[in-house]
Amino acid sequence: MAAAAECDVVMAATEPELLDDEEAKREAESFKEQGNAYYAKKDYNEAYNYYTKAIDMCPKNASYYGNRAATLMMLGKFREALGDAQQSVRLDDTFVRGHLREGKCHLSLGNAMAACRSFQRALELDHKNAQAQQEFKNANAVIEYEKIAETDFEKRDFRKVVFCMDRALEYAPACHRFKILKAECLAMLGRYPEAQSVASDILRMDSTNADALYVRGLCLYYEDCIEKAVQFFVQALRMAPDHEKACVACRNAKALKAKKEDGNKAFKEGNYKLAYELYTEALGIDPNNIKTNAKLYCNRGTVNSKLRKLDDAIEDCTNAVKLDDTYIKAYLRRAQWWDCSSPRAIFIDLQRRRLHKLPQSPMPVSYAPHVTWTQNNMKKQYGTMRKCIRQRKQKNTNSSLKMHS
Repeated sequence: MAAAAECDVVMAATEPELLDDEEAKREAESFKEQGNAYYAKKDYNEAYNYYTKAIDMCPKNASYYGNRAATLMMLGKFREALGDAQQSVRLDDTFVRGHLREGKCHLSLGNAMAACRSFQRALELDHKNAQAQQEFKNANAVIEYEKIAETDFEKRDFRKVVFCMDRALEYAPACHRFKILKAECLAMLGRYPEAQSVASDILRMDSTNADALYVRGLCLYYEDCIEKAVQFFVQALRMAPDHEKACVACRNAKALKAKKEDGNKAFKEGNYKLAYELYTEALGIDPNNIKTNAKLYCNRGTVNSKLRKLDDAIEDCTNAVKLDDTYIKAYLRRAQWWDCSSPRAIFIDLQRRRLHKLPQSPMPVSYAPHVTWTQNNMKKQYGTMRKCIRQRKQKNTNSSLKMHS
C-alpha cells in the first residue's frame, strides 16, 4: 500500500509538469505568430515585444531569437540584433537563417571578414542559397573598398577615399569607422559642413566617440577656430588618451596659436624682423591648415611691406589667395603693394627722396607694370569680390541646409 501511494504521488507530480511545458510551448508559438503579424505590418516595435514574450516562455528556441534579430535589424539596432543572431546559431548551428542574419549584422557594422565567415557557413549548409551567395559577394566588395581606401588615404587622394567609403556604406550603413574616415577626408578636402554633419550624427548616438570628437575639432581647426578646436581635441583625448591623431592635432593647434600671437605681438611692438621669423615658423607647423596659413601669409606680407620688401609682400599675398580665394584683405593688400611697386610709384618715391634729401630705399627688382590700380578701380574690384564671395557663401549655406533638412 505504501509503495502504491508513493507511485501515485510521483505520477501526480510529473503530469502537471509535462502539461505546463506543452502549454508554455503553445503560448510561445502564439506570441511568435502575433509577432509575425506585426512584423508583416511593419510595426517592428510591437513585433519585438511579442518575440521577446515568446523567448521568455521558451528560451531554447533558435527561431525566436532569429525572428527578434530580424526585427532589430529593421529598427537599425544591428549590434543588439547581432547578439540575438549569434544566440540563435549557438542553440542550433544548422539554422541557415541565423547564420545569414549574423553575417548581415556583421556586414552592416563594417566587420566584413566576420560576415564572410557567417555567409560561408550558411553556404556549407545550403550551397544553392542565393541570398548567401550575394551577401558573400557584398562582404568581399567591402573588404576591397577598405583596402583601396587605406592605400589612397596614404597617397592623400581624399576624394577617392570618400568615394570608396560611400560605396562601402551602402552595404555597411551602421559602420562608424567608415563614416569617421569619410568625415576626416571631407575635412581634408575643405568640405567642413558635410564633415561636421557626419561627426554630429555619430555623436548623437554616442557622445563619447573619440573619433567623432576629433573630426569635429579638426573641422573647427581648419576653419581657424583654434580655441574651440582644442576643446574638442582635449575631450577626444579624455575619452581615448592614446588617440594619436587628436594628440598631434591638439599639439599643432596650440603651437600655431602661440606662434601667431607671438608674431602679432612682435609686429605691434615694431620688431618686424622677429615678427617675420615667427610667422615663418608658424607657417611650417601644419601645411594642411589652409585658412590659418592664408592669414599668416598675409600677416607676413604686411611685415615684408614694413621692411620695404614689396616683391616678397606681393608674393606672400599671392600665396594667401591661392590658399583661400575668398580672402578679401589679401587681395586688397596685394593691390596696394602692386600700385606702390609700379614705375610711376617708384619715380614719385625717388623725387620725394631727392627733394627731402632722404637716403634711397632699395627698390624691388621686379614689379607688375601690366596692373594699374586707381582708387576707383580698387573700389570696383572690391565690390565685385564681395558680391562673388557673398554668392559663394550663400550657395554653401543652402547646400548645408539641404543636407541637414
